[in-house]
Amino acid sequence: MGSIVYAFDFALTRVDTIFKLPMPTLTGSLERITFHNEENGFTVARMLDSNNVPVTIVGTIAALNPGEFIQCEGDWVKDPKFGEQFKVSSYRLTVPVTVAAITKYLSSGLIKGIGDVMAQRIVARFGADALAVIDTKPERLKEVEGIGRKRIGMVKDAWKEQRAIKDLMIFLQGLGISSSFAAKIYKRYGGEAMAAVQSDPYRLADDIDGIGFLSADKIAARLGIAPSSEKRARAAVLHTLSECVNDGHVYFPWEALVERTATLLTIETAVIVFVLDELAAEGRVISDTVDGLRVAYPAPLFQAESQCAKSLARIACTPGIMPHVDEIKACLWAEAQLRISLADAQQKAVQGSLKNKLLVITGGPGTGKTTIIRAILAIYKRIGFTTLLAAPTGRAAKRMQETTGHPAQTIHRLLEYNFKKGGFVRNRNNPLEANAVIIDESSMLDTSLASFLLRAIPPPAHLILVGDINQLPSVGPGTVLKDIIQAATPSVITLTEIFRQAHASAIVLNAHRINQGEFPVLAADGAPSDFFFVNEEQPEAIVEKIVKLCRERIPQKYGLNPLKEVQVLTPMHRGVIGVKNLNEVLQKNLNNCESGLAFGGVEFKFGDKVMQIANNYDKDIFNGDIGYVASVNQEERALTVDFDGRIVAYQNTELYELMLAYAISVHKSQGSEYPAVVIPIATQHYLLLQRNLIYTAITRAKKLVVMVGTTKALGIAIRNNEVEHRYTNLRQRIIDCMRG
Repeated sequence: MGSIVYAFDFALTRVDTIFKLPMPTLTGSLERITFHNEENGFTVARMLDSNNVPVTIVGTIAALNPGEFIQCEGDWVKDPKFGEQFKVSSYRLTVPVTVAAITKYLSSGLIKGIGDVMAQRIVARFGADALAVIDTKPERLKEVEGIGRKRIGMVKDAWKEQRAIKDLMIFLQGLGISSSFAAKIYKRYGGEAMAAVQSDPYRLADDIDGIGFLSADKIAARLGIAPSSEKRARAAVLHTLSECVNDGHVYFPWEALVERTATLLTIETAVIVFVLDELAAEGRVISDTVDGLRVAYPAPLFQAESQCAKSLARIACTPGIMPHVDEIKACLWAEAQLRISLADAQQKAVQGSLKNKLLVITGGPGTGKTTIIRAILAIYKRIGFTTLLAAPTGRAAKRMQETTGHPAQTIHRLLEYNFKKGGFVRNRNNPLEANAVIIDESSMLDTSLASFLLRAIPPPAHLILVGDINQLPSVGPGTVLKDIIQAATPSVITLTEIFRQAHASAIVLNAHRINQGEFPVLAADGAPSDFFFVNEEQPEAIVEKIVKLCRERIPQKYGLNPLKEVQVLTPMHRGVIGVKNLNEVLQKNLNNCESGLAFGGVEFKFGDKVMQIANNYDKDIFNGDIGYVASVNQEERALTVDFDGRIVAYQNTELYELMLAYAISVHKSQGSEYPAVVIPIATQHYLLLQRNLIYTAITRAKKLVVMVGTTKALGIAIRNNEVEHRYTNLRQRIIDCMRG
């Protein structure tokens, strides 16, 4: 009997092989994207088939848009939870053929210049030939009421771009890369995008933000590039060194770089050594020696670190133009003018600003840094000094201006970036016009930005760096403020005394306790405080509590706007209590707008809180700036964002520069202050639970901190004072330059 069954099964297999039974097909229009995973392209979507029957489709699908028509091949499956679905194995874009389908397609907003009303007019005029007219004879659109030459041009360009991007999406999907990068690739290479990818896929790692070596390597493998090729090894070395920079390192030990790259590629180290030496000979990688160890620098960072040290030495050693001032009398005068009383350390800081050309002031919240800046500004103004104030981020600069009453700006704007020339206008040859420059939130300075800033400081000018050394280090490479302090060459004033008005704040007191490794004092139930801890064990329960806090409890009790005055800060990007999921949940609960503009798995809606995540010098908007979606134009596939009164426009292909900002990472919050901060903290964050991270999150709040999670996780963070080591040689370079 068993042999008969076996023969029967074999016979079925043979029949299937010989006749290649066709896979079921499904044709229709995409109604909505229910879920899209950016990492692997897995998508759940709803479509209407050719009989207008709603169907759920699942599979790896490019980031298509509602309104588009597709033909899918696959199989019908029955999910135990969600019921019958069509599992897509392959698909292709199709052109709608019925008048109703064409109208729906044109009304979807996919083609810039055509909305609901215009779509109906076009179909009324051309019927089933409407798409053919747009494709081959777009000039005939002038026959439609309300369409002029300008709109015809918009439609032509949008139609051409949509087709090119969709072709590229499907091409990239076939190579195993997420289709959300298609718009970026198309914007970078235009009509040559496909050819550029085919000729050298590794160039994507250099040219396209968000595409690294691993993604490019997958494409290369599918295009037939040999695993042992030097081209691959070369790209891998640069990728590995770039990853080291992303981890905060300015350089990396040579042998460790070789080993890490070889592990990544699983090929012989000899090839890695060869291409690394080749890159060094070309000057793309700089070989140097630090503490007797051979190290590798990315060329720009080697130049930046060297320039930082030289510029600091030049500022410190060049004679200034400060007139003779009695420092003690100047302090007394400032106290009288501002009606304040300076503590001993504050007096030393003010006096130091008069006799030292390079001064560092560091201290935690409530230690009087702002009061010192105000006193220095008053004295500098009295003696006729021109003083410029700046900070690394827009939020920090705005806060600096509000607290000092003196104009302040971002460092990027201070240095006047020229988009056309691709560099800063202010530099060593065209320095800032100032007698003194004061930089707040200096702990955020990375090596590259510090280099540009320091080169633009006039040698006779005074430079004052203000910051909290206990906060997280800069997002970019290096530990600039720490290295300057440890070089022990400038005058450093460390503020430790918490002033009377700050003593009333549990936020300030607990921030200092945490910084000293002590557990915060938590308010008893019902007791008045500005620092609370809500115990929740499970991540899902933490999310529910955060939603309730943001939507109901904080606004009702404190009268704070949940969008503009409450900020959720989380240590993680992924997971249930990570940035991505919290943004999705909070958007759903805090924004009632039904539809928006979809891009890369995110739907941007009117009123959404968003953050710029890349420096855009053309728009004068920088990484970390927070704004609110002011308008959404589905017809033109565009939106505008209000950044503190500045309205900035974004086309569909630029939306990768934005992210929802209902929840942001603690790193992204640096330099900002919010009336209320909500912080999830759980053992799921174990690897990221560090004292300086929790300290930084807490010190972002002005009026209220609410932590949600477990005291066990908080204890882990407080006990973990191991700051991740960063390879930087700035401290020694400063010492050497000062000596020589």
